[in-house]
Amino acid sequence: MQQSTIEKSKLITMSNPDSPIAEAYRSLRTNILFSSIDEPVKSLMVTSCQSGDGKTTTIANLAVAFSQEGKRVLLIDADLRRPTLHTLFMQSNQTGLTNVLANQMEWQDAVHSTSIENLFFIGSGPTPPNPSEMLGSKKMNHLIEELSAHYDMILFDAPPSLVVTDGLVLASKCDGVVAVIGVGITKRQQAKKMYASLEHVKARLLGVVLNNKKKKSKEQLYYTYYGTNRRM
Repeated sequence: MQQSTIEKSKLITMSNPDSPIAEAYRSLRTNILFSSIDEPVKSLMVTSCQSGDGKTTTIANLAVAFSQEGKRVLLIDADLRRPTLHTLFMQSNQTGLTNVLANQMEWQDAVHSTSIENLFFIGSGPTPPNPSEMLGSKKMNHLIEELSAHYDMILFDAPPSLVVTDGLVLASKCDGVVAVIGVGITKRQQAKKMYASLEHVKARLLGVVLNNKKKKSKEQLYYTYYGTNRRM
């Protein structure tokens, strides 16, 4: 399946793997893998404070980086209100996660292969009237457990944590969470509030990605990673 030029430009780990930004994603991948030796991360959620911080682009490139390492990766769009991941991978979103959680189909039937080796995708599916309840259900717990037996990494694109509670509900179920902060977009107080919210639900915050931070060189943006020993 061919992707448009616009979508390819967002998946820089695929379109330009030798670029500094692609290398930053690979560094992020390495930091996640080594974040805890005793408790390996298999299910990971990426969230942000608000729309426009770059969480969807971040998780898509991170998924590609994991798959390039040879890991069997499943990328799930858990933003049940404003899903966009399917557009990046040129996939249909007629059915997906909500259908699985509503017992309308088996998860195997919701999985789509992508043009990237080792990378598979589940869209959000139709928008439900109760997104938080679906993500917080026992069915979701069982699904994550079952998927963990079939994939090396399961990555969830979650809604912004300060906009709705959906992401916070899911965060408590995942092995780890990475927060994306848009430089010049996210205010310091917003970042602190997101951190406190994740801490309140006992989510395991692995680190923070700074998105769109300008450098003095010709690079227009880069991503950097901080471990949880750094406080917001």
